[in-house]
Amino acid sequence: MAAWVRLCVHQVLRSSTACLSRRHYSDSVWSLGRLNHVAIAVPNLGDAVRVYKDVFQAKVSEPQALPEHGVTVVFVELENAKLELLHPLGENSPIEGYLKKKPGGGMHHLCLEVDNITEAMKTLQEKKVKVLDPEPKIGAHGKQVVFLHPKDCGGVLVELEEA
Repeated sequence: MAAWVRLCVHQVLRSSTACLSRRHYSDSVWSLGRLNHVAIAVPNLGDAVRVYKDVFQAKVSEPQALPEHGVTVVFVELENAKLELLHPLGENSPIEGYLKKKPGGGMHHLCLEVDNITEAMKTLQEKKVKVLDPEPKIGAHGKQVVFLHPKDCGGVLVELEEA
């Protein structure tokens, strides 16, 4: 898993020769943390929950409506990270558009933790990585989050969450 995360981070900053870990970017005022979750857009939240709960016997949270993000989320607890099941909430849901393109659902984004989201945003903007919102929003865990454009991240929508 760690090699996969390193590859994703490398893709996020492929325009830069610097690595984001404290070990290689020691003068940074922020550092990259662990993989928090992988988000999966699902066309039927109840069916998806049953698979993870009844088939895989995973610990599954209650659904949480996030109207400001246009989604209902359920978290599946894993030993080393979480899966976030996303279902559209409201007419302007970005997940509704995703499911129109991929009716069966699929991986929507991955979320990486950072210890200082404001400084991370400054660095990413300096490195020409497009941050989709000018200011962080509050995410499902009650922490600040921002999303990075997939074209700058190897085709992957990346969410950063302040740890």
